[in-house]
Parts: sequence; structure tokens; C-alpha cells
Amino acid sequence: MKVRLVQKGVFTPVENPAEAIDPPADGFYWIDAGIDELQTLQPLFRLHELSVEDVLNEDGEQRPKLEIHDGHYFIVIKSIRFDDEEIFLRAVNIFLGKHYIITVTRQKVNELRTIKPILWEEEVHSPDHFLYHLIDLIVDNYFAVADRIEERIETLEEDILRHTKKSHLNEIIGLRSEILYLKKILVPQKEVIAALARKDLALIDGTLKQYFADMYENALKVTESFDTFRDLMGNLREAYQSSIASRANEIMRVFTAVTTIFIPLTFITGIYGMNTALPGADIPYFGTVLIVAMCVLGTGIFFFFRWKEWL
Repeated sequence: MKVRLVQKGVFTPVENPAEAIDPPADGFYWIDAGIDELQTLQPLFRLHELSVEDVLNEDGEQRPKLEIHDGHYFIVIKSIRFDDEEIFLRAVNIFLGKHYIITVTRQKVNELRTIKPILWEEEVHSPDHFLYHLIDLIVDNYFAVADRIEERIETLEEDILRHTKKSHLNEIIGLRSEILYLKKILVPQKEVIAALARKDLALIDGTLKQYFADMYENALKVTESFDTFRDLMGNLREAYQSSIASRANEIMRVFTAVTTIFIPLTFITGIYGMNTALPGADIPYFGTVLIVAMCVLGTGIFFFFRWKEWL
């Protein structure tokens, strides 16, 4: 657990979390805690037991939400990462008070690390402004992930058109499942931001409403982007199936051409392979002539197919 007194973006470490119970003379407290440390903070800040229970029993499926309690708000926002072609969502649990903000996470979240220089640059002096910058940073990261997913879809489409592989289908199914999962998160997360922009919330400065409204527009754009990705994945699957069918037709066309070429050759060898006297069998070098004739016939059929563009 890390407790910091934040004064115009400047951090001062605090050893004892109990010191953060009373409002500071200047600034606010930021408490960054782990799941196991939340039970220590609950009685100190009188955090609502249902919100604490939600955090402790979190199984990774907790939806983004905003809960208003007496003296504090409980907010859940999902942070996103895209590592090794796999999407990870991590819940950021936030308890917002008049003079403090508590962030609780099960795993490390990059936004809690990268927000520090922003707080210093913007000279953040209140917990509600901290909340705004944190959520804004999380939403911006969704744009970065959306760009990487779009690049992945384009690359996958090029690979399918150039040379279709069986592994492409697994990639399409896996990426589509992750996009659909993200869609389930983006809708309630968008509504949380809308609530911050529209509701009259005592613990949030009214001047921040327009900033949350702008953030809501960004969240809406992200949601629309993932709607587009879902449609593109459907198109990719159709392209994969068309490519497989086209490849199968190409193989069958080659097999058919080869079979057609060898049919007359097989007919000739079948006749002259019989143990009976046949016309021309007593001509000198007849075997050589027959082989040359068969080669000419096969070559002629081949070039006839090429001329007709059947092969």
C-alpha cells in the first residue's frame, strides 16, 4: 500500500494510512492499495461493505459501474492491454471521497504509473481531477489498442488473400471472441462516463462535466470502432472460406487436366500392351515412334488447355 499527499501534482509519501482519515490543510490523499489491503482501509474510511465485497470477490467479470454511497463513490473502470496478440482487461476499483481517492487493483495497471507526470504537469489538487485524468488515460489506451487490432486485421486479411492456412481460422475465431468480449465491457463503461458527465454529483466539481462529456464522445468512438471490427471479422471469415473453396477448385482443375491428358495415353498403352499382334507392331523402332507420338499428344493437350485458359 502506498499513501501519498498530493499538492498541485507534487507527491509527499505518508507512512501511516490513518493520517489520511482527516482532510489535509492543502491537497488530497491518494491511496494505491492491493486487494488484501482493502479490509484495512474499510473501517478507516467507512467504505460501503457491498462495494468492498464486490472488490474482494472480483472474478474478472465485474462490469464497469458507478455506485453512490454516503460520503464516497465507488467506481469500476476496466483498463486494457494488448500484449503478444492477446487482449487483457484489468479492473481499476476507485473509492472517491471529498479529500481522498483510493485505487485498488488485483494486478499492476500501467495507467496508475503513467498518470504521475500528468498530475505534476496539470498541478492536480483535488481527487475529482485525479479521477478525470485517470479515466481519460484509460480511454485513450483503448484507442491505442484499437489501432493495433485494426493493423492485425489488415495483416490477417493480406495473409489470407496471399496464402490461406488452417491457422488463419483459429486466429479469426480467437480475435473475434476477444472483440465481442470487449464489446460487453465497452457499453457499460460508456454509461459510467455518461453518468459522470450528466449527473449532479456532490463530490465532483461541476466544471468537470464538459470534460467528462468530451471523454464520453471518445468512449463512443471506441465503441463504434469495435462494432466495425466485429463486422470486419465476419468479412474475414467469409474471405477465408472463399479462399479455401477457390483453392480446392484450383486443385480439382489441375487434377482434372492431368487426368484428361493421361486418358488417351492410357488408352494407347492399354491397346499395345495386349499380348496380340497389332498393326504396326513389326515396324522397326515402332516403340520409339509410339512413345514420341504419346509425348506429342500429351503436350498438345496441355497447350490446348493453356490456350483455353483452363489450366
